[in-house]
Amino acid sequence: MSASALSVRNMVVAFDDFLALDGVSIDVREGESFGIVGESGSGKSTLLRAVAGLNSFESGSLTVAGQSYKGQKRSKEFYRTVQMVFQDPYGSLHPRQTVDRLLLEPLAIHGFTDVDVRIARALDEVGLGSGFRFRYSHQLSGGQRQRIAIARALILEPKILLLDEPTSALDASIQAEILNLLEQARRDRDLTFVMVSHDLGVISHMCERLTVMRKGEVVETVSVEALEKREFSEDYTRALLVASEGFRRD
Repeated sequence: MSASALSVRNMVVAFDDFLALDGVSIDVREGESFGIVGESGSGKSTLLRAVAGLNSFESGSLTVAGQSYKGQKRSKEFYRTVQMVFQDPYGSLHPRQTVDRLLLEPLAIHGFTDVDVRIARALDEVGLGSGFRFRYSHQLSGGQRQRIAIARALILEPKILLLDEPTSALDASIQAEILNLLEQARRDRDLTFVMVSHDLGVISHMCERLTVMRKGEVVETVSVEALEKREFSEDYTRALLVASEGFRRD
């Protein structure tokens, strides 16, 4: 049994009077690829943002690599361990910064000195050559931007990657490339993934276990193997699976 990389216990997130997360608990093992699925508004992205420190949480606990965190406060060490890739590659990159500057910023914040080597290696790892280094994000396609976003997340050599629908804003033809790139990075670096998606097909391709969420609560947590064999206990999971398969192209 692997050690726990990330543990959330009874997490509550409220926005004014709206309860976005209502006592959510998940455990992610080291080296695991863990999925979080549910319809829009189920709380899955809120959970990821609360782990990342982008949302505060009112109560409950978060433990990452043995370290406990409260509310929104995160240490510099946290961001060496945990990085996030967002859904929208157009919104997550600064339009007035070159790729070089985008990749240099996290290295400078964390005091790395071998920046040229690291930037070249990061670009190479995501399948973009050094020719992309001095381009601006508006000169890149959506798929190229998401590759840069992944390079920026990987450049600090984190242990855990939080992935918030990393391919849903991309063309179907590009989605598989980005998923394969992420899968290769996970194997090469022995990363732990926590991946949010509304697409059960993507989750069952990428993940070993998944939590199903609905209205800010965990419905159930099952292995992908059990999901494929229809070995789950909740009707909502069945309905989600049927809806997902209804839109799947052969």
